[in-house]
Amino acid sequence: MTRIGIILTLALLMAIAPAAWAFNCPVVIKQAEDLIKKAESGKVTADTKQLIEEAKKQVAEAKAHHENAKTKRDHGDAVRKAKVAAAFAEEAITLQNP
Repeated sequence: MTRIGIILTLALLMAIAPAAWAFNCPVVIKQAEDLIKKAESGKVTADTKQLIEEAKKQVAEAKAHHENAKTKRDHGDAVRKAKVAAAFAEEAITLQNP
Protein backbone atom coordinates (compact mmCIF):
# COMPACT_ATOMS: atom_id res chain seq x y z
CA MET A 1 0.00 0.00 0.00
CA THR A 2 1.25 3.45 -0.75
CA ARG A 3 1.78 6.06 1.90
CA ILE A 4 -1.32 7.97 0.77
CA GLY A 5 -3.39 4.78 0.88
CA ILE A 6 -2.30 4.11 4.45
CA ILE A 7 -3.11 7.67 5.51
CA LEU A 8 -6.55 7.51 3.88
CA THR A 9 -7.26 4.17 5.52
CA LEU A 10 -6.30 5.50 8.96
CA ALA A 11 -8.40 8.62 8.43
CA LEU A 12 -11.40 6.49 7.48
CA LEU A 13 -10.98 4.30 10.56
CA MET A 14 -10.75 7.34 12.81
CA ALA A 15 -13.95 8.75 11.30
CA ILE A 16 -15.89 5.51 11.67
CA ALA A 17 -14.74 4.52 15.19
CA PRO A 18 -16.66 7.19 17.19
CA ALA A 19 -19.88 6.28 15.38
CA ALA A 20 -19.41 2.66 16.38
CA TRP A 21 -18.86 3.63 20.03
CA ALA A 22 -22.15 5.54 20.10
CA PHE A 23 -24.09 2.33 19.54
CA ASN A 24 -22.20 0.39 22.20
CA CYS A 25 -24.60 1.11 25.07
CA PRO A 26 -27.45 -1.15 23.93
CA VAL A 27 -25.05 -4.01 23.27
CA VAL A 28 -23.46 -3.87 26.72
CA ILE A 29 -26.86 -3.43 28.39
CA LYS A 30 -28.20 -6.49 26.52
CA GLN A 31 -25.18 -8.55 27.61
CA ALA A 32 -25.80 -7.57 31.23
CA GLU A 33 -29.50 -8.46 30.95
CA ASP A 34 -28.61 -11.86 29.50
CA LEU A 35 -26.22 -12.54 32.38
CA ILE A 36 -28.91 -11.53 34.87
CA LYS A 37 -31.36 -13.97 33.26
CA LYS A 38 -28.72 -16.69 33.45
CA ALA A 39 -28.13 -15.92 37.14
CA GLU A 40 -31.88 -15.99 37.83
CA SER A 41 -32.25 -19.37 36.12
CA GLY A 42 -29.66 -20.93 38.46
CA LYS A 43 -29.98 -21.81 42.12
CA VAL A 44 -30.77 -18.49 43.81
CA THR A 45 -29.60 -18.24 47.43
CA ALA A 46 -29.70 -15.34 49.87
CA ASP A 47 -26.21 -14.26 48.77
CA THR A 48 -26.89 -14.49 45.06
CA LYS A 49 -30.30 -12.82 45.36
CA GLN A 50 -28.66 -9.62 46.64
CA LEU A 51 -26.17 -9.68 43.77
CA ILE A 52 -28.93 -10.19 41.20
CA GLU A 53 -30.99 -7.34 42.67
CA GLU A 54 -27.97 -5.02 42.55
CA ALA A 55 -27.33 -6.07 38.94
CA LYS A 56 -30.93 -5.23 38.03
CA LYS A 57 -30.60 -1.83 39.72
CA GLN A 58 -27.40 -1.08 37.78
CA VAL A 59 -29.01 -2.10 34.46
CA ALA A 60 -31.97 0.18 35.14
CA GLU A 61 -29.57 3.05 35.80
CA ALA A 62 -27.61 2.21 32.64
CA LYS A 63 -30.80 2.33 30.57
CA ALA A 64 -31.72 5.69 32.09
CA HIS A 65 -28.26 7.11 31.34
CA HIS A 66 -28.47 5.86 27.76
CA GLU A 67 -31.99 7.16 27.13
CA ASN A 68 -31.20 10.60 28.58
CA ALA A 69 -27.70 10.85 27.12
CA LYS A 70 -26.71 14.22 25.74
CA THR A 71 -22.93 13.80 25.72
CA LYS A 72 -20.35 11.07 25.23
CA ARG A 73 -19.81 11.05 28.97
CA ASP A 74 -23.48 10.11 29.49
CA HIS A 75 -23.04 7.17 27.14
CA GLY A 76 -19.84 6.27 28.97
CA ASP A 77 -21.77 6.27 32.25
CA ALA A 78 -24.36 3.96 30.71
CA VAL A 79 -21.70 1.52 29.54
CA ARG A 80 -19.96 1.62 32.94
CA LYS A 81 -23.20 0.91 34.79
CA ALA A 82 -24.01 -1.97 32.43
CA LYS A 83 -20.56 -3.47 32.94
CA VAL A 84 -20.97 -3.22 36.71
CA ALA A 85 -24.33 -4.97 36.39
CA ALA A 86 -22.70 -7.71 34.33
CA ALA A 87 -20.02 -8.12 37.00
CA PHE A 88 -22.64 -8.54 39.74
CA ALA A 89 -24.51 -11.11 37.63
CA GLU A 90 -21.30 -13.00 36.85
CA GLU A 91 -20.46 -13.12 40.55
CA ALA A 92 -23.89 -14.56 41.28
CA ILE A 93 -23.39 -17.20 38.58
CA THR A 94 -19.97 -18.08 40.01
CA LEU A 95 -21.38 -18.50 43.51
CA GLN A 96 -24.12 -20.77 42.19
CA ASN A 97 -21.61 -23.21 40.74
CA PRO A 98 -19.64 -25.18 43.34
